[in-house]
Amino acid sequence: MEILWVEFGSELTGREVAEHLPGYAYTTVLTVLTRLEKKGLVCHERTGSQHHFAAMATRESYIAGLMHDALDVGSDRDAALVRFAETVSPTEAAVLRRALDDMAASGTTSRP
Repeated sequence: MEILWVEFGSELTGREVAEHLPGYAYTTVLTVLTRLEKKGLVCHERTGSQHHFAAMATRESYIAGLMHDALDVGSDRDAALVRFAETVSPTEAAVLRRALDDMAASGTTSRP
């Protein structure tokens, strides 16, 4: 995924991805990319004999989804959010405050 995230917005052929992973056979890389596609992380298009792959979302969107999944595991989502807020640095807290303020000002709320 790292290779596709770095190139987010672009399609890479299976061979191009494999070139970034010299320790792996091309067929192994294609197998992993196909599995990532089945998980909804990668989209795939075949043109002739070439396979083109692209990330479905940014790394940041994927991480946000993982954070939501983690919150869904517990029985007290609010308590988990408060505990998380207690553990972030002042800089991270400022980023969160700005994002929440911006969302409130624009009237938007979203979930990945």
